[in-house]
Amino acid sequence: MLLFRLSVPAMIGMITTALFNVVDTIFVGRGVGSLGIAGVTIVFPIQMLVMSMAQLIGIGGASIVSRALGAHDPERAERTMGTMMLSSILIGTVLVVLGYLFTDRILTAFGATDAIRPYAKDYLVIMLIGNLYFPYAVSTNNVIRAEGRAGYAMITMLISAVLNIILDPIFIFRLQLGVRGAAIATVIAKGVTAVWVTLYFFTGKSMVRYRLRNFRFYRKITGEIFAIGTASFVRLIAMSILVVAVNNILARMGGDLYIAVMGIVLRLLQFFTMPILGIAQGLQPIAGYNYGGKRYDKTKRAVKIGLFTATVISVFGFLLMFIFARGFLVLFTKDTALITSGIRPLRYVILLFPIVGAQIIGASTFQAIGKAVHSIVLSISRRALVLIPLLFILPKLLGISGVWIAFPISDALSFLITLTLLIFQLREFTDKQKRAEDRSRA
Repeated sequence: MLLFRLSVPAMIGMITTALFNVVDTIFVGRGVGSLGIAGVTIVFPIQMLVMSMAQLIGIGGASIVSRALGAHDPERAERTMGTMMLSSILIGTVLVVLGYLFTDRILTAFGATDAIRPYAKDYLVIMLIGNLYFPYAVSTNNVIRAEGRAGYAMITMLISAVLNIILDPIFIFRLQLGVRGAAIATVIAKGVTAVWVTLYFFTGKSMVRYRLRNFRFYRKITGEIFAIGTASFVRLIAMSILVVAVNNILARMGGDLYIAVMGIVLRLLQFFTMPILGIAQGLQPIAGYNYGGKRYDKTKRAVKIGLFTATVISVFGFLLMFIFARGFLVLFTKDTALITSGIRPLRYVILLFPIVGAQIIGASTFQAIGKAVHSIVLSISRRALVLIPLLFILPKLLGISGVWIAFPISDALSFLITLTLLIFQLREFTDKQKRAEDRSRA
């Protein structure tokens, strides 16, 4: 089946990337300690900000490319890629400059305590270098996937993750560079990834040709990229704001230990969410291509299969994290206080993880078919509209437990919003298919 042919490579790539993030944190925890994990956690929102900009361009542009290819309009696809490349390079440069100018202020605003600050700063100043080319690598890899070359896109992610895992112990332990070593390994891996995706477009493998004349901003295409990609941007930027808010609350109420706990919880959530995102990435070119070609029945079928598969993965991930909570924490650290303090927060946060898959697929569906407003609403409902306000209310009533309880409440409410919009959209697919069949018979 096409969905699985495109999704499995994406899933493998996403899982490997998530595995790198987990292993990276394990190396930091084992080599530096809980303060090292906390330092990396403070920088995590900055990494999410960079990723949000890359996905803004990548997902938005890929949606246009897949629909343009489905409508047999290669010129529009090539113009879109040119706009994507220019935008990603420009945004990456701006983020690096701002990061170096305001390093200390950023770390303070993001919740760094006096004990955590040195670790966070060592990690950040090196990580910023990779931001010069990371948005470009991420956004153009989405074009590769939009062409249906999911295997090549998977290899892109595998190269980055595997290289990072290999380099981490060398720089952290052998060269004894601590968190700086982890950052150096990541920057090198990202650089190799950027070279890899560039070779794809320059060696004639791509259906969408790299042409210098298209290396410019096309007003209409730029507007559509940002409109469609805003959903992914908002989802990730909401995650970034969420982590900043949580870090500041935990620094005030729980201290450095609970910031490290949140860092581990976030890495585990990211790992078990990645396979779902792989399904979503496999679904998007199929839904976009068929929707652009007015094959609404195939679009609907792909969405339903995506929903079912994502839910199965969500349930499986929940069971593993809930049953083996202590075992997962032990992987990251030998600190018994951190392990004991982390079990209950982890179980609270994942309580309704089984319904998260449907929410992600719902937002991705609307992105794929170009319904930017719906996708944005779903992307911000889980993190921005519900969770962040809860984080400022529940801790005042329930203490630090309110931080953890806010997560499942947010998952429940956002799921209801997603379910409502998806029901109407699936009905619309059916109605459009019937009208298309009636016109063909007339």
